[in-house]
Amino acid sequence: EQPSHTSNIAHFAIEAISTANDTPISQGRPELGGVNIRVGFHSGPVVASVVGNTNPRFCLFGDTVNTSSRMESNSLKNRIHVSETAASLLRVHAPDLKLIKRGPLEVKGKGVMNTFWLPIPGQDHSDYLNRNLSAIQE
Repeated sequence: EQPSHTSNIAHFAIEAISTANDTPISQGRPELGGVNIRVGFHSGPVVASVVGNTNPRFCLFGDTVNTSSRMESNSLKNRIHVSETAASLLRVHAPDLKLIKRGPLEVKGKGVMNTFWLPIPGQDHSDYLNRNLSAIQE
């Protein structure tokens, strides 16, 4: 158990989006802007292993990995989508980070889940509430 893991992942996600946005899509065409990514995470138990003989690679397995993947696939560009479990841990271990309730969301293979947005500090968050995303200020 590492109490700060959720806080570390949240700060990593914020930096990842910022870094991606600062990375030009094309060096020769600055009008195209920067790279956009979507991020999602969940917190829970996983099993880790090195898989493969010819080309070994480190892999994580378990429902937590699947739920994290669903958070990412249900996110939007340059947004961080967080499960209720991860949001609960963030409230304890990173109370400085703001969470915006997205509300109940049908998640493939998981059913209805309460999910949250983790806005990037310093950015305008009004569109999190105004773009028909069933988000409610928490």
